Amino acid sequence: MRVSTAKIFAGAMIAASAASADAAQQCDWPAYRLFVERAVQADGRVIDRSTEAQQTTSEGQSYAMFFALVANDRATFDRLLGWTRTNLSANQFDSGNLRLPAWQWGKKPDGSFGVLDPNSASDSDLWIAYDLFQAGRLWKEPAYTKLAYALATQIVKQEIVDLRGLGAMLLPGPQGFRIGDVTRLNPSYLPLPLLRALAHEMPDGPWTKLAQNAAKMINVTSPRGYAPDWAAYQNGQFVVDPKNGDVGSYDAIRVYLWAGVTSSGDPLARAWLDALGGMRQSVAQTGFPPEKVSTLNGAASGEGPLSYWGALAPYFKALNDERGLGLARTHLEALVAPPGAGREPVYYDRVLGLFGGGFVDGRYRFDENGRLVPNWRSAC
Repeated sequence: MRVSTAKIFAGAMIAASAASADAAQQCDWPAYRLFVERAVQADGRVIDRSTEAQQTTSEGQSYAMFFALVANDRATFDRLLGWTRTNLSANQFDSGNLRLPAWQWGKKPDGSFGVLDPNSASDSDLWIAYDLFQAGRLWKEPAYTKLAYALATQIVKQEIVDLRGLGAMLLPGPQGFRIGDVTRLNPSYLPLPLLRALAHEMPDGPWTKLAQNAAKMINVTSPRGYAPDWAAYQNGQFVVDPKNGDVGSYDAIRVYLWAGVTSSGDPLARAWLDALGGMRQSVAQTGFPPEKVSTLNGAASGEGPLSYWGALAPYFKALNDERGLGLARTHLEALVAPPGAGREPVYYDRVLGLFGGGFVDGRYRFDENGRLVPNWRSAC
């Protein structure tokens, strides 16, 4: 029996159409679309509506740029970048003239809107540089790469210092974190994949040494397996932060997230995870992550909010902890629920939910060199 060429062609078209529909469904990211709808203005400003100042932070802009890249949404990426350039860097955010972005913008006491604190936040600067490097590679746009080099160069000049007995370390910002012989540090500001990617792009920079020193900091400051929100360096050693003490809570939860998303092929990945075993033990014992914990004695209090589960999902996946991952997935469903389905998730809930949910659902991963591998490169 002969089958006509037309029928063969029609069958192939139907199969291709079905495959295309499957790919579109696989690559559509409803939680991201909801985030853009609820938290990103048309001009590219990410708003934290849970704050009185209706603030925008450089962190929020940097995270949203990452999500736009994962979603292959270049239009939103450019809007976010444009708003950041105009409002956080006073239009001085180009490869030849670059001002580090102010970390906080919002409603002032007189009712006007503008920069509330001109100091920059180094983690956000790292993320924006990373986003630009990856956008340049993935979207084949040299202008992004050129801007990334300029930003990373300013990070090295203004936010990385050489600490006696240690070497390269990232200050949380250019101003206010070195007081006398004490240097205050934030462990959640140093995602290992970002440092690896910057080392790949700028092999003569301090990034590899910074990754090694960040691993030392996590190991020393987490004696019970819990990361602190803040730490300090004094007289050649890591010490408890003099301002915030040994508490681990809303900042520190990201340390577990970054450990979870790091490629297992990274030589520091296993040791980093092993240093953070306390959180796994807490969830195994109580069924939920503690809101706050003393990193020195392990005393825990409170129940962590939804955002903690978003951060912990990749951590449990990396540890092959099926029970913990199952609990995290259940709670993640509430983070991506549409409006009207319960309490509206606030900014921090949403972004940690996108990081964690996007990773465990396979929307992105990092390779051993820290480069972003989004699923749209293969599935879409």
